[in-house]
Amino acid sequence: MSHITVTINGRNYRMACDDGEEERLSALAERFDGAIEELRGAFGEIGDQRLTVMAGIRITDSLMEAERRIVALTAENQSLKEARDAVVQHQYDREVEIAARVGEAADSIDGFARSLNDSVRTDRES
Repeated sequence: MSHITVTINGRNYRMACDDGEEERLSALAERFDGAIEELRGAFGEIGDQRLTVMAGIRITDSLMEAERRIVALTAENQSLKEARDAVVQHQYDREVEIAARVGEAADSIDGFARSLNDSVRTDRES
C-alpha cells in the first residue's frame, strides 16, 4: 500500500492507494481541484464546502452523462453487429444460391455437350 499527498482546494490530504496507482490518484485529485478552481472563478468565494459539493455534483453529472452515452453507444454497437451479421448471412445465402445456379448451368451445359457429342457420333455413323 502506497501513500501520496494531494492538494485539493489549497489543502493537503494524505491518501492511501494501491501500489502503482499513485499517478492515477494524483491525476484524479488534480482534476477535482481544477473543477473547484473553475467554480471559484465563476462564482467567487462562496465557501469551501459549497465549492467542494458543487464540484462533486458537476463531476457526478459528467460521469452520469458519460455512462448514458456508453449505454447508448453499446446499444448502437449491438445494433450494428446485428445488421452486419444479417448482411453476412444474406451474402452467404446469395453465394449458396449462385453456386447452385452455376451448378445447374454446368449440368445443363454438360447435358447439351453430351447431346451434341451423341448427335455428331450418330451423324458420323450414318
